Amino acid sequence: MTPHELDSDSLLARTRRHFFRDCGVGVGAMALSSLLARDACGAKERIDPLAPKKPHFPAKAKAVIYLFMAGAPSQLELFSPKPELNKLSGQKVPESFTKGKRFAFIKGDAKLLGSVRKFEKAGQCGMDISELLPHHKEVADELCWVRGMKTDVFNHGPAKCFINTGSPQFGRPSMGAWLTYGLGSECDSLPGFVVLQSGPRGPRGGASLYGSGFLPSVYQGVPFLKGPNPILDLAPPPKVSTKEQGEFVDAVNDLNKLRHDATGDPEIQTRIAAYEMAYRMQTSAPELMDLSKESKKTLESYGAVAGKPSFAANCVLARRLVQRGVRFIQLYHTDWDHHGGSLDLTKPLDSICKEVDQPCAALIKDLKQLGLLDSTIVVWGGEFGRTPMGESRETIGRDHHVDAFTMWLAGGGFKGGTLYGKTDEIGYNVTEQEVHVHDLQATILNQMGMDHTKLTFRFQGRDYRLTDVHGKVVKEILA
Repeated sequence: MTPHELDSDSLLARTRRHFFRDCGVGVGAMALSSLLARDACGAKERIDPLAPKKPHFPAKAKAVIYLFMAGAPSQLELFSPKPELNKLSGQKVPESFTKGKRFAFIKGDAKLLGSVRKFEKAGQCGMDISELLPHHKEVADELCWVRGMKTDVFNHGPAKCFINTGSPQFGRPSMGAWLTYGLGSECDSLPGFVVLQSGPRGPRGGASLYGSGFLPSVYQGVPFLKGPNPILDLAPPPKVSTKEQGEFVDAVNDLNKLRHDATGDPEIQTRIAAYEMAYRMQTSAPELMDLSKESKKTLESYGAVAGKPSFAANCVLARRLVQRGVRFIQLYHTDWDHHGGSLDLTKPLDSICKEVDQPCAALIKDLKQLGLLDSTIVVWGGEFGRTPMGESRETIGRDHHVDAFTMWLAGGGFKGGTLYGKTDEIGYNVTEQEVHVHDLQATILNQMGMDHTKLTFRFQGRDYRLTDVHGKVVKEILA
């Protein structure tokens, strides 16, 4: 068929294909140029998208360990004793407390529910800590207690998404993805963002909580599986030598580079980086997961057992990841949703607190003893808090509460022993020093040397950021 015999539709399709493939200013190339031009750190094109980058200003911290208690711990059972609430327990709340408010299950006939837990003041800071967290009392002065947290979203999935990504809508980049995009990683043999999970299931929201959204996928969190082989299909094929595998990876990467030169697609760089990282991880990942190299004293301090997966073991792994230069480590621990039923506020809460109390305290002590706490931010908390009202169920439980809850932070330039924020006599509203989720995100980025208003990425015609159009740095809790 000659060109004259081509119909107009075929000619148009052919012309379009040639344009996208061959034009030096094709859509892919223009997209890549745009990405490089607006890189938050002003860096030039790199072969390794996870290469370390300079922060916006001198940073206090180099890494983040985020201990996420999925399901929302009850601040009223753990950190906020309310004698007045105990006195009023069983009384119906005024209509003004529920009118216009959104809860998951509570209706207008809700009654106040006091706590049966015993509290005592810990450390020189005098933080009120429940009997459920005895090991936390040992590190009370190392922690910055943010007792006036507030969020916008009252259902688990969207609320987890909101505190992790800055939006209740799925598809936005997570905090770990933003930080690895902005700063890269100081480790070339492990991912820059690692996810560790414990509990009977994963968190509601799944991979969206640690995804890269519209950022290149190289910045997404990489979940490590339990056991000596944390990544599926990471082990080399049988009867293939290391040399042969290296030659194969080099050949595939050469082809990918040629394709990248032709199209300018940034996801090809992600693919190249993934091949190279997987090759290096065949040695580094099994070595990381082998806790038998840790001393008996260290493992006992965490309550961890070599070869047995647990939240305690994940805390040891988090410290090991920081030592290897990984930028962001997120631990998800599930089953903190205590409405009632099989997961009420009695023995199930005792059990889950026991799983995390000792490891969290040991992590803080271990990081400090190794000289890593000053350069590592440790964050602890869930997606929202729990209501002062109980639910009308056969067993004791509390509903979701967005207007007041507690989180803590340590290291990375946060003031240890600081009590920031107050709530009213029944723990319903923040009365002083409120910290919104976006404020928390802005403050963590600030300690990592990043201006939350400048760490942006253009997508669908607008510049996006972790804090959307909100957030302020809470300077009062910084050293």
